[in-house]
Amino acid sequence: MRFIHIADVHLGASPDAGKKYSEKRKNEIWDSFRKVIEVCRREETDLLLIAGDLFHRQPLLRELKEVDAMFGSIPHTQVVLVAGNHDYIKKQSYYRNYAWNQNVHMILSDEVSCIQLPTMNLAVYGCSYYEKENQESLYEQIELKDICRYHILLAHGGDASHLPFRKTVVDEIGFDYVALGHIHKPEVLIPNRMAYAGALEPIDRNDIGAHGFVRGILDPSGCRISFVEHAEREYVHLDVPVDEKMTGYDLHTRIDELIGQRGVQNMYCLSLEGRRDPDVAFDLSQMDTFGNVLEIMDHTRPAYDYEKLLGRNQENLLGRYIASFEGAEADSTEYAALCEGVQALLDTRREQT
Repeated sequence: MRFIHIADVHLGASPDAGKKYSEKRKNEIWDSFRKVIEVCRREETDLLLIAGDLFHRQPLLRELKEVDAMFGSIPHTQVVLVAGNHDYIKKQSYYRNYAWNQNVHMILSDEVSCIQLPTMNLAVYGCSYYEKENQESLYEQIELKDICRYHILLAHGGDASHLPFRKTVVDEIGFDYVALGHIHKPEVLIPNRMAYAGALEPIDRNDIGAHGFVRGILDPSGCRISFVEHAEREYVHLDVPVDEKMTGYDLHTRIDELIGQRGVQNMYCLSLEGRRDPDVAFDLSQMDTFGNVLEIMDHTRPAYDYEKLLGRNQENLLGRYIASFEGAEADSTEYAALCEGVQALLDTRREQT
């Protein structure tokens, strides 16, 4: 059978609220999910596994209908899903009584249970969240039922507060594949047997790197998986080198060049690194040409000649302050304090003259 494994789609999320592209990102997440459905249709995928957090919060009825219509458009594909810690099943959740299309199978139990898909000789095990957290090790307690040839675990969790498990223990149970969700970074825990698909689209600034889904084949010879990059954008953490000759205009140009090289469709957290001209003050509010810079952290230090400053100010507070940091290493916290203190003392001196 050919399958696609996705997780943490977070339909309804609006990443980076307040940014110009935030509403666009909300729509892009829906578009990205629709494109997965198109892949299933085009490739006649047998099985679509959704390992929790399809929605960013409790789904509205109209949202369930929208998603179900998409599933109904790929009747060849059997869809199996569980609720995660974001879209967990509350008392009034529409998940509880929703009548899905015939090819859709939601595991509603808060205890691990399984559904059978006879046409594929497959049993899929899993459970849904009924609270935001669940600290039980439910996945380690599963016993496979001798009812089908193939066995897949659909699991959302893996940290101390969300259905923790040890990969070696779960692997020894004997699943042909373990489809994981909750961790947003794609990761293969056991080659061709256990993997986090990661978030389909990056949801916040810490979701760096490529995102997408897992494509797999399961047959008598075993399971074989590969990761498919699919996301519209990436979050990129980028260091911007700064030197003593650089002005604010130069910095702006450098940032534009770097973003142009990495892709203007991406979102950036920038870190300014290096030594700057002490007389130059960067206006960081003017550095976002493309509207995709989330944050700029200025880690630069003024390029003072401390020996000359000390020689000229030995008899005053500035000189004594510089002397107190004699021997401080360039990358130490003491050196950072030296830079900040000297800048403050010089600023105070300028204000008084």
